[in-house]
Parts: sequence; structure tokens; C-alpha cells
Amino acid sequence: MTITKEINGSKLLLKISGRLDTASSPELQEVLNNSLDGAASLVLDLKELEYISSSGLRVLLSAHKSMSGKEGMIVKNVNETVMEVFEITGFSDILSIE
Repeated sequence: MTITKEINGSKLLLKISGRLDTASSPELQEVLNNSLDGAASLVLDLKELEYISSSGLRVLLSAHKSMSGKEGMIVKNVNETVMEVFEITGFSDILSIE
């Protein structure tokens, strides 16, 4: 998994590529833990994300909860494979997906 981080004022953009699974989700959690305090909004660009496991979903849910008292979190550029996981798990009803 590769994470590209961009900060524009209080907006944090993370581009995630590869596989978000048990092995890689701690890395994303660490990046979020170190970055969310100063962020009013979070955008996750999943255009290059090939796979997401339950561990990855747990990290996204944690980020969503962290951003709920702020401007929020948006997930964008979700491919068909990842969207199917979001729909099966109900995450498509929880997350703001563009």
C-alpha cells in the first residue's frame, strides 16, 4: 500500500493505492492518528485502491468517527470492487462517497 498525503490549509487529502488489509491498515491508522488533529476535513481518494479487508474498513470507520465533529470525511474515486465491499457491509450508507 502507498499513501500520498497532501495538506491544503485545514483540508487533508490522502491518496491510497494498493491493498488495504491486515498488514497495511496499521500504517494508514498511524498516518491518520498523526494528521487528523489539525484537519477540519478529510478526503480519501481511493482511485488506486485494489482491495480492502475488514481491517481496512475498521480504519475508515475510525477516521469517519474522528471527523464527525468537524467538517467531515469524503471518500472519492471508489472503484467497482471496493464499492461492492462498501455496499455489502453497509459502509455505502455510512460514508459520504463521491
